[in-house]
Amino acid sequence: MRVLVTGGAGYIGSVVAAQLLESGHEVSVLDDLATGYREAVPEGCRFVEGGIRERAAEVLADHGIEAVLHFAARSVVPESMAHPERYWDGNVGCTLALLDAMRANGVGRIVFSSTAAVYGEPESSEIPEDAPVRPGNPYGATKAAIDTALTEFARLHGIGAVSLRYFNVAGAYAGLGERHDPETHLIPIVLQVALGLRESVAVYGEDYPTADGTCVRDYIHVADLAEAHLLALDGCRPGEHRVYNLGNGTGFSVRQVIDVCREVTGHPVPAVSAERRPGDPAVLVASSERARRELGWTPRRPELRRIVADAWDFHTSGSEAAGHPAG
Repeated sequence: MRVLVTGGAGYIGSVVAAQLLESGHEVSVLDDLATGYREAVPEGCRFVEGGIRERAAEVLADHGIEAVLHFAARSVVPESMAHPERYWDGNVGCTLALLDAMRANGVGRIVFSSTAAVYGEPESSEIPEDAPVRPGNPYGATKAAIDTALTEFARLHGIGAVSLRYFNVAGAYAGLGERHDPETHLIPIVLQVALGLRESVAVYGEDYPTADGTCVRDYIHVADLAEAHLLALDGCRPGEHRVYNLGNGTGFSVRQVIDVCREVTGHPVPAVSAERRPGDPAVLVASSERARRELGWTPRRPELRRIVADAWDFHTSGSEAAGHPAG
């Protein structure tokens, strides 16, 4: 199948592009490189630099695209709070332009990288797909709005759409790893401490009703997440918009993450106590039972140590500092 990966120069998009190639698909990548890296686009992809509004219709037509996997988005929660207009324009506006371009070119399948942040502060610790959608920030709100648009495009225009909602993604695959500026995710932050790039890691709250008092979160290996996207591509059905939560099935506390990072890296990793952050629930774990049942997806790398070890290999291979993925 000829597929387009928007945001394919980013962390998750590049890993999905690599797995698509391995599965025999013809892959085109569209990315404006605002946050992605040209060197992260896997060899064998047709790369087009540019924005969705400016280039999507052209790429869909010229490359004979049959399906889209959509990752291009702004995704930093604090930035979304400070500049919501950027998120509504960059996430919702660009996705509507993409959907219009798909209609014009007869492209009937899309897999959307959504987020479990659409649930806000959930009523239960293990979140099902029918949990109330009530995002607590503009980032989550824009993803929820796109999910609504996909439902309408499926109902009214017959496209087949799948939205995948997940929390924390980590690890590395085929020399492709996580690198953001600024970095806001726990595992790479802890690894930066181990590398001497930060003095310490902050632990926001140690009095939560959890086993060790710190927040518990769901972590998923990026390769497992990518495999779910490929299964979702096969699971697109005309006229239907399906939503799946993706999770490890097990939550890990902040303390557990730090301890495993210490074990894997062999570095002490100083941790500093800090006040709770407003709106941080004690436990957030996504239930992936529906994805397991309907897509046949099972995470094959669920161990926290494996996730951290693969991320550490990426950070110490020289690929991040050199600005290109390791081979």
